[in-house]
Amino acid sequence: MGLSPAPPASRERQQRQHSAPTFRTRRAAAAERARAAAMAFSKLSGDEQGIIVGQLRNALEPRLVMYFSSANKELRALLPPALQRELRADYEEATALCLNVGMRDCKELREATEINWYEKGLTAADLATLAKLGSVLPALVGLWLEERSASAESPTGFPDGALRLADGLVAGALPALTYLTIGLRLGDAGASALAAALDRGALPRLRSLNLGLTLIGDAALAALAPALRRRPALKQLYFRVNHFGDEGLAALVAPPPPAAGTPPPPPAGALKKLDRLDLGYTKVNDAGCATLAAALDSGALPALEELELDGTRASDEAKAAVHEAMARSRFGALAEEAAALCVKLGMRSCKELREAKTVYWHCKGLSTADLATLAALGSKLPALTQLTLDEPSGSAGPDGVQRLGGLGRRRTASRQPS
Repeated sequence: MGLSPAPPASRERQQRQHSAPTFRTRRAAAAERARAAAMAFSKLSGDEQGIIVGQLRNALEPRLVMYFSSANKELRALLPPALQRELRADYEEATALCLNVGMRDCKELREATEINWYEKGLTAADLATLAKLGSVLPALVGLWLEERSASAESPTGFPDGALRLADGLVAGALPALTYLTIGLRLGDAGASALAAALDRGALPRLRSLNLGLTLIGDAALAALAPALRRRPALKQLYFRVNHFGDEGLAALVAPPPPAAGTPPPPPAGALKKLDRLDLGYTKVNDAGCATLAAALDSGALPALEELELDGTRASDEAKAAVHEAMARSRFGALAEEAAALCVKLGMRSCKELREAKTVYWHCKGLSTADLATLAALGSKLPALTQLTLDEPSGSAGPDGVQRLGGLGRRRTASRQPS
């Protein structure tokens, strides 16, 4: 006869007996690792231990430092009751902020990659709390803050919220942030505070900054401009609907040389990657347009592709001069030929040609000179991958086809009559 199977209770007892040594072994290994970590921590200097505690202090997840301190007496000594109470208060502030903006908990804020807070009734204290949390939001890439109500201001209308936000951003705060929109009253004080935050290393990866409708005047932009010019990765600046004019714009794109006897400014990226600048509905006039054109002709804004000047005080002639300077900046000596070619081909602007990926031109009456211009523009057309030219009239002739050699390795097809 075969043996009857063990009853369920017996099987469970056998499994526990079998797994108990494994569990004890794992627990012993964990305890040994904890002792080794504690010994290593005890050998660090006081300053080094303090740095570790500072990194573990996370107002969005305070339990981490408490867990570590419960396993290490040196770490526990660095967390006296007063510091624990402070950590608890920071956590309660962060929780209140999350609930105020409609988030479930601090975990949602900690893991957010994008935050769009529009008219959430944020107070100056809320914005100060957000700034304080800047060093524990490693995943945040995009932040949009817009508060047009008076909640973020002091009772006297002073832009206290923007000031406290900028003042609280420490070095390295918001380390992954790429896109920032601040829809708060900045004014001179807020702009200066934001400049100081950028200069001490906050927002190290910032590429796009939107400060539209923030009451920035000439003095505010002059205060902010040096910090912006020291950001080599900056690609987009939006200043739409603000109070600055020609003086503020000059501080941004063409700052005067330092006075005699003063030290030179620190190395700057000088807006070399800036490809979009929105100045719509500011007080920029013809003089400001002349400054822009001169900056473009000098090579100060080599990547600028899109420029908004609508609603400014500048004349149509002054705006046209700026756009001509943009064409010269992108196409150099070929600017006029490039513009004529684009008109002939029915394109709205040279920008359309510059950004084209696939082009098919049929019966455009292209001449040998047109094809020579196209070939010369080859290095200025980085997006173009396929070009098809169909000219049955033979206006370009065999010589025109030979001129296309300047287009390099791009896929080029041309057809002339036999």
